[in-house]
Amino acid sequence: MKRFASLLFVSVLGGVITLGAYKAFVEKENIVVDTKAGEPKFVTTNYNGATPPNPIADVDFTEAADKTVHSVVHVSNVSVQEGPSNLFDFYFGYGGREQTRVGTGSGVIISPDGYIVTNNHVIDNATKLQVTLNNNKTYVAELVGTDPSSDIALIKIKADDELPYLAFGNSDNTKIGEWVLAVGNPFNLTSTVTAGIISAKARDLGKGQSFIQTDAAVNPGNSGGALVNTNGDLIGINTAITSQTGSYIGYSFAVPSNIAKKVVDDLLEYGNVQEGILGVRGSELNSKNAEELGIDETAGFYIAKIVEDSGADQAGLKEGDIIKKIDNQNINSFSQLTGFLKSKRPQDVVNVTVLRDGRENTYPVTLLKNQTYVVRPLGIVVKNMSSKDKKRFKGSGVKVTEVVKGMENYGFEGKLIIQINDDTIEDIDDVKNAIEGANNYNALSIVLLNQEGEKERLIFRM
Repeated sequence: MKRFASLLFVSVLGGVITLGAYKAFVEKENIVVDTKAGEPKFVTTNYNGATPPNPIADVDFTEAADKTVHSVVHVSNVSVQEGPSNLFDFYFGYGGREQTRVGTGSGVIISPDGYIVTNNHVIDNATKLQVTLNNNKTYVAELVGTDPSSDIALIKIKADDELPYLAFGNSDNTKIGEWVLAVGNPFNLTSTVTAGIISAKARDLGKGQSFIQTDAAVNPGNSGGALVNTNGDLIGINTAITSQTGSYIGYSFAVPSNIAKKVVDDLLEYGNVQEGILGVRGSELNSKNAEELGIDETAGFYIAKIVEDSGADQAGLKEGDIIKKIDNQNINSFSQLTGFLKSKRPQDVVNVTVLRDGRENTYPVTLLKNQTYVVRPLGIVVKNMSSKDKKRFKGSGVKVTEVVKGMENYGFEGKLIIQINDDTIEDIDDVKNAIEGANNYNALSIVLLNQEGEKERLIFRM
């Protein structure tokens, strides 16, 4: 028994000595880091020795926010519509009782005497407009004018005192990654401020428009509100979100201030929007259509057609040219081209840089008044008569220049439209008014004139 105890003691002692020697001379130091389950591990690196970017705490939003909230208003749209009051009215189309609907949005005061810019869809079909300021004073507003294509509207209130207002900034100078504030009235909450960055510029939502994209939270009721930079300059009018739920999911869109300002100026001076037309048709370039066209360029706007007698035609632009810049603004997409042109008027001169035969050349182009109109219900494009057309045809009207596939058999192309229903046609404005007023007709009657002076009548069911 004593012998066994002695052997056990020697064994334990030997193990202790061996373990101590291993810990002292062999085992390296281990550093144990305790992390919470599911929490990512980050390692800060600085490969080039540059100073790390300024944290968000270094950006001061308070001055811009204080400047903006007093200039952003709540807009109420009261509309009265007649709707069916029972199933009998619904099925047989009889008028029912009047129903009052109230829509809400935001607006931005842009002058001390009460002019307010908002979205067209905020005031659409309004029978009464009401504006509430940040100090809770309420005014009845009058509609000055609208431009549905840009979704901009101008309204005005009469206040006793000068109002706080925002000055338009230059949206062309904004940069991706720049901090911005969105101010509006989401969910009928007054003067809500959210912050974010500019995520993209010249964003096209499918209608040839050009928007500023931001990740500043915008929700229902923000429409018509202000998008401002950290100086408090108005760089956009909040307009839309893309969402399956109807609420903000990470990105929103604003009409650039240069477009909004131009629309406002036109409405005040002319009563409608003056569009400066370049006179080219084509498509933006990418790898796929560059391959189809047999060219190496994948950036720019490819000119497939020059409109006769347009500014581009008179300046010497040609089919096959690739527009790379306008007034030193890079053009890589259709929305960049249309966005730039929407800030211009007829008779404005722009410098268009095109790539032709491997060389870049710049041409001064005078933008002209729109001479063409797309008649979508008929699938045709009409144009005001040129001096050559007036000599060729024995009458006045608008010339059909293009026909979409499927409408060729009706014999439109190359002829004049001289009458639509009961309206005599002299120019494209007459066509536009006749088509927009044709909803009350069961049929659309078109009178054509050919080069021999013979009249033809076509009737289309709407």
